[in-house]
Amino acid sequence: MKIITDLKWMEADFIEASKFFEKTEDLEVLHAHSEDGNLLTDVIKIGEKEYRYQKEISYKDDIEKKRYVKRYAKLSLYKSLCEYLDQKLVWGALTGIRPVKYAYTIGENWREKMSEEMLVDESKLDIISRIIDEQKPIFTSAKDGCDLFVSIPFCPSRCLYCSFLSNEIGKEKQLDGYIDALVKEIESVKPLLKNLRSVYVGGGTPVSLPLNLLEKVLKAIGKVDCEYTVEAGRPDCIERQTLELLKKYGVTRICINPQTFNDKTLKIIGRKHTAQDIFDKYELSKEFGFSINMDLIAGLNGESFDDFKYSVDTAISLNPDNITVHTLSLKKGSKLKETTERLAEGEIAKMIDYSVYKLINSGYNPYYMYRQKYMAGNLENTGYTKKGKACVYNVDVMEEITDNVACGANGVSKKLFMEENRIERYGAPKDIKTYIEKVDKIIEDKNKFFLTTT
Repeated sequence: MKIITDLKWMEADFIEASKFFEKTEDLEVLHAHSEDGNLLTDVIKIGEKEYRYQKEISYKDDIEKKRYVKRYAKLSLYKSLCEYLDQKLVWGALTGIRPVKYAYTIGENWREKMSEEMLVDESKLDIISRIIDEQKPIFTSAKDGCDLFVSIPFCPSRCLYCSFLSNEIGKEKQLDGYIDALVKEIESVKPLLKNLRSVYVGGGTPVSLPLNLLEKVLKAIGKVDCEYTVEAGRPDCIERQTLELLKKYGVTRICINPQTFNDKTLKIIGRKHTAQDIFDKYELSKEFGFSINMDLIAGLNGESFDDFKYSVDTAISLNPDNITVHTLSLKKGSKLKETTERLAEGEIAKMIDYSVYKLINSGYNPYYMYRQKYMAGNLENTGYTKKGKACVYNVDVMEEITDNVACGANGVSKKLFMEENRIERYGAPKDIKTYIEKVDKIIEDKNKFFLTTT
């Protein structure tokens, strides 16, 4: 689909809004935009058909005006494509990754506006409503808080769909150097951790580290009086000694992520464990009293609706505190992206619908949500929780309601300016070697960022 627009700064948004439709015929889409006072006019031409839309807007400044112009241009394109291709999308013209945060920014009439202005389906608005209700206790305590993220970008092997900065731990020659640099950075940020709400050690698979190196990281973090999550992730990396170490340093929550309970699929996606390993390590972890999250992915290679249904039902039967359901996405940097141009959507929407129905009717409530580019069916990722067991870190980060101090390669720190509705970011280098070499400069820059950013 070729997009031609008279507003060059809008072109990327047009492509984003149009790429999810199933028909792949080449279309030349021309866009013309005009303004008469507060009246916007968008004309969309697709082939020989022309569509005209008008919208009256009010705005307080040029920045807000530009936002509205872009929003309604995308909406005009969406409406035109719906009519031309005789298709509709459950998320309508909404393309942002944080739909719940978008609802918060609208205010009390968010549901009406998202339905009427962005044409979001009622089924998705119902989920957003449930999420907002579930997040209320976390929101009330968020003021002036911060979270700590620690990056361990290593795994035993790389999964087919993974796009994270993740290095195969058996091939990594700079492992000791990375951990030494990371420990140094963790120690340096402790004065910045005011009103610490949560700690999240992610990756990668942090528990793939040799125990002595994992303990170095945990010791540097120290005992904290808040939610404390470590991504255990891969069952093939979980041993009793690992769990004993996590417990020793006060970890309260871990993630054991099956993605699927089907052995055939586990092999296809590059996981070096079986479904039985998941059951065994889950039961072992429960002995230590951790709150546990389990991830599942809808749309994995070769899986049918019944395969996914089995995984959802099995995860529920284990009764973890959290279950997160992801929609498969073609992410840049993944092996899947290198071999696949477009995902076959097939039954994926049916899979997601089933997960919503089954989880809610099994005592789980959605508590956070995000969307990504190139997701099958233009759908979403949703975290579900037992009552009172929501992960504070996930809510804080996804709704961007607290500062985030991130340590390690590819860590992105955030500082919030709530009164100005503004967020500043500081990103560390992605490359392991560069991170190690520049850690002193990173520490210096990060202190300036949090202490002097205005």
